[in-house]
Amino acid sequence: MAEQFISERLQPVVETIDAARMRPGEPGLPRQFRWEKQTLQIAEVLNSWRETGPCHHGSGELYVRKHWFEVLTDSGETLKIYFERQARSRNARARWWLFSIDKP
Repeated sequence: MAEQFISERLQPVVETIDAARMRPGEPGLPRQFRWEKQTLQIAEVLNSWRETGPCHHGSGELYVRKHWFEVLTDSGETLKIYFERQARSRNARARWWLFSIDKP
């Protein structure tokens, strides 16, 4: 099946956050997320990368804006998810997003 664009907020299951990833400055990737009344269980991280952007105050420095992860779920779906370093919405907790899903 083709990759399906989603662009919806994910709710991390706090108890499953991998705090070891936070040491090098990355977000603690949860092993579970809630989305549309279901729990998504991450089985494996397939890929990760960062999206950078220029400083908003003109200093010329680059800052990490998003941390991206391509993950495999225990049900065989491949998800592209990202973590926003600075939440764009008024809800500061809206940091994790499901970008796309590819079902087996």
